[in-house]
Amino acid sequence: MDPIDGAKLALRDQLVTARGRLPLAELAERSRAVADLLLADPAVRRAATVATYVSVGREPGTGALLEGLAAAGKRIILPLLLPDDDLDWATYSGPDGLAPAGRGLLEPVTAPLGKDAVATADAVIVPGLAVDHSGLRLGRGGGSYDRALGRVPVGTFTCVVLNDEEVLDAVPAAPHDRRVTAVVTERRLLRF
Repeated sequence: MDPIDGAKLALRDQLVTARGRLPLAELAERSRAVADLLLADPAVRRAATVATYVSVGREPGTGALLEGLAAAGKRIILPLLLPDDDLDWATYSGPDGLAPAGRGLLEPVTAPLGKDAVATADAVIVPGLAVDHSGLRLGRGGGSYDRALGRVPVGTFTCVVLNDEEVLDAVPAAPHDRRVTAVVTERRLLRF
């Protein structure tokens, strides 16, 4: 195994284990704090279209964020995981417009918009497991969001949602790994 891949795998295991130890009540509180910080940010307030995702399992929650974006009248697009691990996108029509998909994900039931739809978003909110102070993001390992971020125009607000303890001094990175411009946690929104 490549040394970078090995380092990523070990760090992912450590971070997923730590997430599993967080009490459910605390996850809900953190979800609200993340939503409040993002909804107050000028880049999100000005955005007409926001690309984001539906959190699952022990990921930092996005339910409150989705509610807030919808209440603010934003156009919200969510990912559809394709068989090759790339992402298509579809419009969010509310919680009743989500259906179970592979890998425990919830996806919109609206018509696919195409892989390049993410490029139409004024703000892009992505999941991750860690980020370093240069904006290098560690994901789950499928490369889905690295490909999607590669389609986002330079200068677009791209933000990873994490727990505060997942903002690290450094993360292992390969040449294909994409940087984000910001991180939001339950405590802060930090730009890189």
